[in-house]
Amino acid sequence: MSRIAVVGGHGKVALHLERLLAARGDEVSGIVRNPEHAADVEATGATAVVADVENLGTGALTALLRGHDAVVWSAGAGGGDPARTYAVDRDAAIRSMDAAVLAGVRRYVMVSYLGARTDHGVDPESSFFAYAEAKAAADAHLRTTDLDWTILAPSALTLDAATGRVDLELVEGGAAPTLTSASVTREDVALVAAAVLETPSTVGAFLAFTNGLTPVAEAVATAVPGAKA
Repeated sequence: MSRIAVVGGHGKVALHLERLLAARGDEVSGIVRNPEHAADVEATGATAVVADVENLGTGALTALLRGHDAVVWSAGAGGGDPARTYAVDRDAAIRSMDAAVLAGVRRYVMVSYLGARTDHGVDPESSFFAYAEAKAAADAHLRTTDLDWTILAPSALTLDAATGRVDLELVEGGAAPTLTSASVTREDVALVAAAVLETPSTVGAFLAFTNGLTPVAEAVATAVPGAKA
């Protein structure tokens, strides 16, 4: 059994992930900003922890994460306000990484997106630009830490039921994924995250994926060439 903190615990991916982790026997802390969302988190089998990570400093985040075995960052500002996007998707995410280091929580899984990289190519006039910049900066910072990190880069998210199958690509050196633009269900993203947490060979990997043909467990187990399935 592992003790896992899911930041952004009321998100659609996070709620699926909390249910999966609790069902397999992990002790899950679903961290949410709004106390009205606590009941939804508790219904998954996780323990709701009310904390506003956007406004917590590194010290408070360290205390929040201490005692966990892993952190999954699944929080986001939700777009719309560039200032808040930078505050949550970049600044708070980076503080959580620094806090994980200080708290001795080595395993860190970041839920990013398929096109995340410093040369993302998004037009500065686009409403998506702030998000692209924020995720690029957060992912880049994570790579500089000595955490046992994995970055998940799903394609466009849907609300469809899980298929249990993905096409998954290990992307190295900040390159662009070769996967074609497609979609993946939020529940399948949660399945990938749950599998990654149990797969040490994915440490240090940027994993791009869409819905596809390979069962999730197999895709994750064989994600890194040379790793044992």
